Amino acid sequence: MPHSLPELPYAYNALEPHYDEQTLHLHHDLHHKSYVDGLNKAEAGLAAAREKEDFSLIKHWSREAAFHGSGHILHSLFWENMAPASASGQPGTELSKQINRDFSSFASFKSQFTAAAAAVEGSGWTLLCWNPSFAKLEILQAEKHQNLTQWGVIPLLVIDVWEHAYYLKYQNKRAAFIAAWWNIVNWETVNQRFLKAIA
Repeated sequence: MPHSLPELPYAYNALEPHYDEQTLHLHHDLHHKSYVDGLNKAEAGLAAAREKEDFSLIKHWSREAAFHGSGHILHSLFWENMAPASASGQPGTELSKQINRDFSSFASFKSQFTAAAAAVEGSGWTLLCWNPSFAKLEILQAEKHQNLTQWGVIPLLVIDVWEHAYYLKYQNKRAAFIAAWWNIVNWETVNQRFLKAIA
């Protein structure tokens, strides 16, 4: 079954003024769609290789599947991780307790996450993840989608810090974009993912 571009859970102008409508159109309709198309193409290439028993391009198609697949997954999480500022909410009780346990305080967590997002080299993401192996929350940077990860973690909160995610409104001021993004974090979805992860 081919992958498809998910619809946004809000109107294109719903995240204003923190995330502008024009960027959201470009980011969702064009950038995310390119990852969906790339993933479908890679999976078709892998299927054809299996059918023909010709794996001469296995390295190419495997890399394409990893890159575009990671891009599709992370962008899908990213859209869900945002909500209009009036509906952004707060971390739930259990998540707040875990944040305090693993980062000392919410302020400390926010500072570390913000610093990690600002420091991603080139194109990439920052993620708050649940690591079931360590039974703790982790803040990770992911360059080129699939790099610098930990196996088995469950992403809870993600921010896209590729320049295409913010350049129209914020130009090269990544820190300003990150500061504005905190106003539209959808803590309800983060809480739901956390409770599901620890269940």
